[in-house]
Amino acid sequence: MKINHYSFGKVIVENKEYTADLIVFPDSLYPSWWRKEGHGLCMSDLEEVLKRDIKILVIGTGAYEKMKVPEELIEELKEKGIETYVSDTEKAVSIFNKFLEEGKKVAGAFHLTC
Repeated sequence: MKINHYSFGKVIVENKEYTADLIVFPDSLYPSWWRKEGHGLCMSDLEEVLKRDIKILVIGTGAYEKMKVPEELIEELKEKGIETYVSDTEKAVSIFNKFLEEGKKVAGAFHLTC
């Protein structure tokens, strides 16, 4: 599912607008993605990703990168065979779309605001 546009607090996926954090997969999305600790990401927040055959996870940490992704989480994902890219959400959207166009098994977990 191609991401058409991102701006603070809003993303357009396949021409449909979303205003809450979400996870995007090549063929579907998980809307209204909530995390246990708000601006801190933990493994249980990624249940939907871990249920699927995903090889790459792109994490958008917000416009001002307020969402924190612990190095231990990245290492744990690596042990599970998932390569992880972490960036501000605007750049993360570009990275996600690039992998999607290449036909990779990618998921994008995006924090849309701060």
